[in-house]
Amino acid sequence: MPAGSTRNIRWCSRHAPSSRRWGSSPARAAVPPPPPVSSTAAYPAWSSASPAGATSTKRTRRSRSNRSSRAWHSWSAFCWRSTEVVVIDIDNWLQSNTFHHSQFWDLKRLVEEKERQGLQISLCIPTLNEEKTIGKELVLFKSELMDRYPLLDEIAVIDSGSTDRTREVAAAFGTDVYLSSEILPEVGSKRGKGENLWKAIYQLKGDIIVYVDADIKNIHPRFAYGLVAPLIYRPEIKYVKAFYDRPLATSRGTRPLGGGRVTEILVRPLFSLFFPELTALVQPLSGEYAVRRELLERLSFPIGYGVETSHLIDTWTGWGLEALAQTDLDRRVHRNQPTRDLGKMAFGILRAFLARLRSHGIVPDLPELTPMLRQFQSRDEHYEQVIYEIREEERPPIIEIPAYRERRGLAD
Repeated sequence: MPAGSTRNIRWCSRHAPSSRRWGSSPARAAVPPPPPVSSTAAYPAWSSASPAGATSTKRTRRSRSNRSSRAWHSWSAFCWRSTEVVVIDIDNWLQSNTFHHSQFWDLKRLVEEKERQGLQISLCIPTLNEEKTIGKELVLFKSELMDRYPLLDEIAVIDSGSTDRTREVAAAFGTDVYLSSEILPEVGSKRGKGENLWKAIYQLKGDIIVYVDADIKNIHPRFAYGLVAPLIYRPEIKYVKAFYDRPLATSRGTRPLGGGRVTEILVRPLFSLFFPELTALVQPLSGEYAVRRELLERLSFPIGYGVETSHLIDTWTGWGLEALAQTDLDRRVHRNQPTRDLGKMAFGILRAFLARLRSHGIVPDLPELTPMLRQFQSRDEHYEQVIYEIREEERPPIIEIPAYRERRGLAD
């Protein structure tokens, strides 16, 4: 490809949804029903994410000394793992490990396969002052994915100390509600979403844990089943991320696209430079994902903004891109954050990212980083500086915590 040229590569993950959808547009034709599950391949053969003749992600290894002679092209990523170079065909991964939620419309069959494997699935909703939306989410998930289709074995709210009625509303709907500060009290309490996610691994019982944010205004069962289904049908997949269109609210109304600003301005360029395989993830910062416990318990957890980015880097490092997958959930509507808050988020993500560069030996001599972020805001015709201290503390893999090992019956 000539220098400076561009090429539109169209890989289709958005397939026709079933006509059986909760409150969604019937603009596309229905997906044909799947064939029965075979004993040799649980994943539906009708999934266009696994087209006929497709092969698994191609990987070849070359020495560092040959890297200067290689041509780069838009659909391959050349990545360094330890002292080896791994060449990944991104297009193959996008075809084999990218799904659309409508591929999993047959919830009866999904539940049957889950029960055949003897899996338990827990839904965790981390909260902080979400009284306006938490009730709707709980009603929907309980009615559709516990009562009607018993896909979820457990729904729990892990709260950071809400000052509104979030916990009262959640408890009124019969949901298990936990204060993060009261889980594993022997390790202390820290403030942040990552803390809730980490402590949920201890508190919940599922072999698969699916995390869903509490502020989704267009909540739908697909936000859970679309993420756990690839784990049920594909045993080699361990971590499934959501992606979707994200409308952006502006002073002139709502734009249909434009959300995910930190991803495109910060995270994607960083991944392109240091972890190009991970650029295959459409929305690496999405707050919805499902993970097998066997992987989750071995991940470190930044307690703040860096948890999603760090998870992807650590999963890629330990298990490879083939352990990751993503599901298109169509659209997600939630409150957009102001630019100043996005700046704090970006700062926290960058600190966690740079810490990974140091720990993985990519930039081993990185100096200690300041936790101070300086911003300016306009007040009465002058600017005032505001300084924030943002530290990305981390929790260790929870499998290293003695109380967790005892609770799970793991040998020392």
